[in-house]
Amino acid sequence: MAGDVEHHSPQARLLGAELRQLRTEAGFTVRALSAVIGLGPAAVSRYETGIRTPSEEILGRLLTALSIDSRRYDELMALGRRALGAHTAESRSGPRKHLLNIAAFERAADRIVHVAPLVVPGPLQTREYADEVMSIVSGDEREVRVELRMARGAAVLSSGRLEAIIAERVLAEGLGGPAVMRGQIRHLIDVARGGEVRVRLIPRGGQRWTLAHNGSFVLFEFEKAAPIVHLEHYRGPAFLYDQKDVEAYRKALVNMDGTALQPEESVELMEGIAEQWERSHAS
Repeated sequence: MAGDVEHHSPQARLLGAELRQLRTEAGFTVRALSAVIGLGPAAVSRYETGIRTPSEEILGRLLTALSIDSRRYDELMALGRRALGAHTAESRSGPRKHLLNIAAFERAADRIVHVAPLVVPGPLQTREYADEVMSIVSGDEREVRVELRMARGAAVLSSGRLEAIIAERVLAEGLGGPAVMRGQIRHLIDVARGGEVRVRLIPRGGQRWTLAHNGSFVLFEFEKAAPIVHLEHYRGPAFLYDQKDVEAYRKALVNMDGTALQPEESVELMEGIAEQWERSHAS
């Protein structure tokens, strides 16, 4: 459709969720609404899933057909413009595009679950630990990425929507040395005790396979939009939008309940690991 933009940005998905809810509340089927505005049902469906973002002209037709009030009309038109503008900004951002997308999903999500069998989740990293993780990035880019990670972490922690399932071996490995690990684990203990994040550890020595053995992933759940899964790779991330794929990850998280320790037990275990690092640093 002329003027439309095809992408899967956070803004496009949120706009689509709003459109789907309004259509349902107005009593329209996808086919009925598409007939009113003169588009095919497939186009309306793509708008509602966030695969495509409607042009301002088409969005105006959709909102008019749904007979919403003027205040809501203005709000959704503004959201539509942000969705279109986000695509332009992301196209220019190059290698940082995925960082902007992740930050937008973190702001919009109602629940964020990090499964971390390899490194401490990004939003929970201290500056020193993040600097070690970013060691393969050189120059100003490294500094920019560390600062962005710190800002993202502060924002997510303040929301209280973060959960983390971390393999015990991540905290036992010496990334950055004893001082860095001691500071990192103490930070995890502090935010867990402060209620900013729900931390659960997968203890070493377990004999039960979990999806964590396949690598790190993040589940984002939203109030209105469909959930997504973020997979981190060396050369960039991948987002899973297909709901069959996402549901498989959600079920896998439920299955981890019998493997991961409860938050109180996890804090106790982290205390013991931190003390080991402190003794190592003192010796």
